[in-house]
Amino acid sequence: MASTTTNARKRRDSPGVLASFRATPVPVRYLLGGILVNQVGAFAQSFLLLYLTVNRFSIGQAGVALTVYSAGAVLGTLAGGEVTHRVGPRRTIIGAMSVSAVLISIVPWLATPTLYPVLLVAVGLAGLATQAYRPASSVLLSELMPAENRVMAFAMQRTAISAGSALGPLVAAGLVLIDWDLLFWVDGVTALAYAGLALIFFPAGTAAAASEDAEAPAGNAYATLVRDGRFLLFLASMLLGALIYAQYYVALPLQITADGYPTAVYSAVLAVSSLTLILCELKVTSYVQNRPANRVSALGQAIFGIGLIGYALATFNVALLFVATVVVAFGAMISGPMMFSYPATFPDAVKARYIAAHQASFGLGLALGPVFGVAVWEALHGGVWWICGLLGLVSAALALFSMAPQKTPAP
Repeated sequence: MASTTTNARKRRDSPGVLASFRATPVPVRYLLGGILVNQVGAFAQSFLLLYLTVNRFSIGQAGVALTVYSAGAVLGTLAGGEVTHRVGPRRTIIGAMSVSAVLISIVPWLATPTLYPVLLVAVGLAGLATQAYRPASSVLLSELMPAENRVMAFAMQRTAISAGSALGPLVAAGLVLIDWDLLFWVDGVTALAYAGLALIFFPAGTAAAASEDAEAPAGNAYATLVRDGRFLLFLASMLLGALIYAQYYVALPLQITADGYPTAVYSAVLAVSSLTLILCELKVTSYVQNRPANRVSALGQAIFGIGLIGYALATFNVALLFVATVVVAFGAMISGPMMFSYPATFPDAVKARYIAAHQASFGLGLALGPVFGVAVWEALHGGVWWICGLLGLVSAALALFSMAPQKTPAP
C-alpha cells in the first residue's frame, strides 16, 4: 500500500510540459534553438546523393560518397564524446560546427568528377565534424537541467530535431529551385549560427572537464565501458532499434510502391509520423519520465515493434498503413527520451564516452539499416515487417534487463 501511495505521489509530482520548460535554464533554450536551426539546414546527408548525380557523378560514385559521409558521422560521435570529456561541451560544439560549416560549404567547389578523391575526403570529414556535436549537446543537457527534468530535456531535444527534420525538406525544395549549391552553403551558415550561439550563450567548462579524471588515458575509460556488460546490452538494444527504425526510409517506400500507391502516400505517412512526434512527444514524456526507466523503455520498444508488424497487415489497406504509423510513433515517443537520457545518468568520469558510444551504436544501426532492409525485402518482401517486429521485441527485452536498477553502482 505504501509503495502504491509513493508511486501515485511521484506521478502527481511529475513536472508537466510547461513546468519543465519554465525550469529550463536559458543556455539550454539556446541549445535547443541551435539544434533546431542546425537541423533545418542539415541538407548534406539527405541530398548528397541527388546533388552528385545532378553534377555528372555516377550513381555508384554518389553512393560511395554518401557511405563515406555516414561512416564519418558514426566516427564523429565517438570523437565528439572524447573531445567533450577533454575540453568541455561548449568548445566541442563551437569547434565541430565551425569545421562542419567550412567543409560543407566547399562541397560545391569539389563536386566535379576530376576531384572525386578530394571530395570523398571532404565529405568524410564533414560527416565526422557534423555529428561530433551530439555527445556535447547531450552532456550539456544532462548537466544544466534539474535531475527531475532530465528525461523531458531529451524529449525537447528530440522534438527540436524532429521539427527541424520536418521543416528542412520544405526549405530545401525552395533552394533547389534557385540553385542546388545553396543547399550546402545554407547548411554551412546554419552550422556557423549554432557555433555562434554556443560561443555567446553556453557556459564554459563542465563537471566532466573539471574532474580529476579528465586527463586520464582514454583507453582506461573505454576498457571500463567494454567491461560494463549491462551497458553493452543497452547498446545492442539501441542498435536494433535504429536498424528497424531505418526501415521507415527503406522497406516502407518499397512496400508502398509494390502495393501500387503513389509516392504521395509515402510522403503523407512521413508527415503523419513527424507531426505525431512533434505534437505529442513532450506530453507523453511528462507522463512516463518518473516511472522505472527499464519498464518504460521496454514498453516503448515493444509497441514500436508491434507497430512495424502492422505494416505487414496493411497491404492494400491505406487506413491500416496510417494506423500502424501512429502506433510506431507512440512507441518511439515512450521509449526514445528515456533511452536517450539513460547514458547521461552515468558518472562524470565516463559520461561523455558512454553518451558517445550510445549515439555511435544508434548511428551504426541507421547505417546498417538500408543493407538489412533491402536484403530482407528481396528475400521475404512483406515478411520484413515480421522480422522487424521480432527485433523490436528483442530490443525491448534487452532494455528491460540492461536498464534495470543495480544494487551496486555502475563503473
